[in-house]
Amino acid sequence: MPACAEPQGTTPAARGHTLGHYRRFTFVALSVIVTLVVVVGSSRTVHGQGSTVGGFTDSATSVGLRPRFSAAQIQTWLPARGVFNFPAPYSTQGIRITNASDCGGASDCLFPIGYSYWSNINNHAGSDTMLIVLGLDRRRGGGGPTLFTYNKRTSETRNAGPLFAADSPYSWGTGEGWYFSATKPTALYMNDGSRMLRYDVQAHTTETVFDARNQFGSDKIIWQMHSSNDDRIHSATLRQDGSYEMLGCVVYDESTGRATFYAKKGDFDECQIDRSGRWLVIKENADGRDGEDNRIIDLQTGVERLLLDSNGAAGHSDVGFGSMIAEDNFNSLPGAVRSWDFSMDVTGGQPATVRGQGELVYQLSSWTAGVGHIAFGSAQQSTRLADQGACVSNAHRENLPRVNEIVCFKLDGSLKTLIVAPNLTDLNAPGGGSDDYSKLPKGNLDPTGEYFIWTTNAGSGRLDAFVVRIPWNTLGGH
Repeated sequence: MPACAEPQGTTPAARGHTLGHYRRFTFVALSVIVTLVVVVGSSRTVHGQGSTVGGFTDSATSVGLRPRFSAAQIQTWLPARGVFNFPAPYSTQGIRITNASDCGGASDCLFPIGYSYWSNINNHAGSDTMLIVLGLDRRRGGGGPTLFTYNKRTSETRNAGPLFAADSPYSWGTGEGWYFSATKPTALYMNDGSRMLRYDVQAHTTETVFDARNQFGSDKIIWQMHSSNDDRIHSATLRQDGSYEMLGCVVYDESTGRATFYAKKGDFDECQIDRSGRWLVIKENADGRDGEDNRIIDLQTGVERLLLDSNGAAGHSDVGFGSMIAEDNFNSLPGAVRSWDFSMDVTGGQPATVRGQGELVYQLSSWTAGVGHIAFGSAQQSTRLADQGACVSNAHRENLPRVNEIVCFKLDGSLKTLIVAPNLTDLNAPGGGSDDYSKLPKGNLDPTGEYFIWTTNAGSGRLDAFVVRIPWNTLGGH
């Protein structure tokens, strides 16, 4: 199953080049989606913040539409920075993170958020302060990768300054492919050529987690990193420096210092460790037919299984604890999203060969747009998959049902859906660059499951970052 084309941020001043990462996707609209998946288990209340308000429920099969807001209308209720409420019928709490002052007076310096499974927000559970990292392009007036803070008690939202001094090569990075640890509140994972780094955004200290040169040679680099929730197991795509050829996947066990290599078998796209650190998903066209398949490897037993594209293999997806939420572009329904349990049979098919496996958990009501990016950043190990949930947002020039909104859904197969907020994106507006992909709200979910962050042009000439607080209680999740 193909995935979308997207560049990934690096440190070009340090390496003298910027690497490019390209995915494939059969739908143009797959690159239009930002999707997130969060826990909505009825027994879990989010970190004592209390119930949120707003949002309304609908069905994933609904064809209902809401009017889209014009740029002029948006400006009447957007603050310069900080908290606001989305207008009815949404009435959810939003937070504006960036504005023109962050670009030193330049019009548009914010790099788009990179992808739905790289968390730009830290694990702020038990803290009044949320930490956010965004890339501000130095070539366009920004300060490089920058720390922003939001105080959940006072609502103060501020630019806390660049992460790196101006003479640091990292100050030229886009921040794409960098992500906060799921458990270490101030730890940010970064890639630098062959090295996986862990950077403390407050202490400004750096440690090397893994260096591919030590085991695979000085002409290798890593890409598309991921980490288990306990920060023990990490995965990354291994590439040939210079040609940037995808060679396969590296899994590194930090506790033992052991790196294991899984060579590509076909047209390699990417790989991702699940949040437990036990399961590895490799996306590649392994059989040379149809499109991108999924190699699912149990790292404890070494057993490898193949989920074919024609049977529901994921292109855009994210992993939980031994599970995957995945878009299925071979499905008979538009925008179909299915849930998979790695401990069960994954041969796929329609209907699923095992009851509850490959279950349909969301869909669209039009073939015009695909469902797109899926994030499961707040997956919980102790909560049943059916008691967790997912969200999607999309951007399209047409006003299609739920495609231009941030939408959440339960993973129990009920197709019960929560309409959260408009994504405010106008693909015809200049903000965000000349290509549609850069303008798309490719957001992600914070580890607590309560906040979703994305970038949007709000119909203007600049890209800004926004956060919405997810009212899971409206969906019956809390």
